[in-house]
Amino acid sequence: MAGNLQEFSDATFQDDVLSSDQPVLVDFWAPWCGPCKMLTPTIEALAEKYVGKVKVGKLNTDDNRQAAINYQINSIPTLIVFKGGKPVDRILGLQPQDRIAALLDKHIG
Repeated sequence: MAGNLQEFSDATFQDDVLSSDQPVLVDFWAPWCGPCKMLTPTIEALAEKYVGKVKVGKLNTDDNRQAAINYQINSIPTLIVFKGGKPVDRILGLQPQDRIAALLDKHIG
């Protein structure tokens, strides 16, 4: 993954996402998903913009089915914001960067 963008997995989800002391944006995606690929530059830009404030990463639902099942990911891309180990916001589909940033801003500080 590029720059500050992290790669989450079923094996690391507890430590990287649920136990994080800062909000976490998880992009649930798959390599075959066109809208997911289109969203990647936006997610990378948000990872740079929110460094030190929000942990940003992607979770491949093909390779990590348990997290997708646990959070009822029925369509991708799905973005979930976790705070204090709990999902606090969710957006489905391809979204503009400013909409995702507004969502993250609600959970900082």
